[in-house]
Amino acid sequence: MNILGPDALVFGVDDLPACRQYLIDYGLRDAGNDFFEALDGTGIVLRAKDDPALPAAMGTASLLRETVYGVADAQTLHAIEAELRRDREVRSEGGVLRCFDDMGFALAFQVSVRRPIALPAETVNAPGAAAQRAPNVAAVDDELPALPRSLSHVVYFVPDSTKAEAFYTRLGFVCTDRFKGVGPFLRPAGTQDHHTLFMIQTPPFMKGCEHFTFHLGGPTEVMLAGTRFVEKGYQSFWGPGRHRFGSNWFWYFNSPLGCHVEYDADMDLHDEHWAAREAPMGADASQLFLFQHREKWAPGGPPPPAAQATA
Repeated sequence: MNILGPDALVFGVDDLPACRQYLIDYGLRDAGNDFFEALDGTGIVLRAKDDPALPAAMGTASLLRETVYGVADAQTLHAIEAELRRDREVRSEGGVLRCFDDMGFALAFQVSVRRPIALPAETVNAPGAAAQRAPNVAAVDDELPALPRSLSHVVYFVPDSTKAEAFYTRLGFVCTDRFKGVGPFLRPAGTQDHHTLFMIQTPPFMKGCEHFTFHLGGPTEVMLAGTRFVEKGYQSFWGPGRHRFGSNWFWYFNSPLGCHVEYDADMDLHDEHWAAREAPMGADASQLFLFQHREKWAPGGPPPPAAQATA
């Protein structure tokens, strides 16, 4: 089934003004009707928590109310509908299919709204390899927009990761890597991205969205967008750093959406020839390296805070 990945995530929130400003400051564009979009048209939908049009809440602290998947064509929609009607109610409204997965997450499927984008990626010059930047082209640009390009993935807390994985396998998702006893990284058939869904097994009272992220154009954009976000007063949660599984650069932030929000870049691509890896969950398996944001510093000035603390 040619599922491309998430088109949108729908949240029912307590503080609409704070969430609107957060997403704008994160770099998404206000496209109207409380839809905040990346450059390719994927994005986040905000609604008031008590909006009666929303799917039912999960009964936990999670504010995620629906995950909307984009598919390649109407034929894929028909195949998804036929598969899901085998054992659950499916509603079809205006070309959108709606149902619940086996963990109680509300899902929607639609022919994708993604727009093609053609943008340069970050370039690197290194000895022994052909130059990616011509002479006299500087890599550092203070005015670089560093805007979210595409909704990358969502991470769920689930009470039964084995059962949850089996549901998505029915829809053509495959496991690319796995943390033992924790959960799988899953890739749908319509993309080579390492994952668009990762699931972490937790007690039932924690069920919900742990984080979501958008792809940026490279690690420098992650660092730049994250630094700008910190300077606007938002609290860094984890990062910047680089993951092992997926190899993507990351920087996570706290948010008023009831979950963490990440910037990411440079994710691995996989096809049917990839063999999934397994590792125990732990700090070493979770990241190759991890930095901590500090205020800018120049040689000749007082030592930066970390150096003062260890002097």
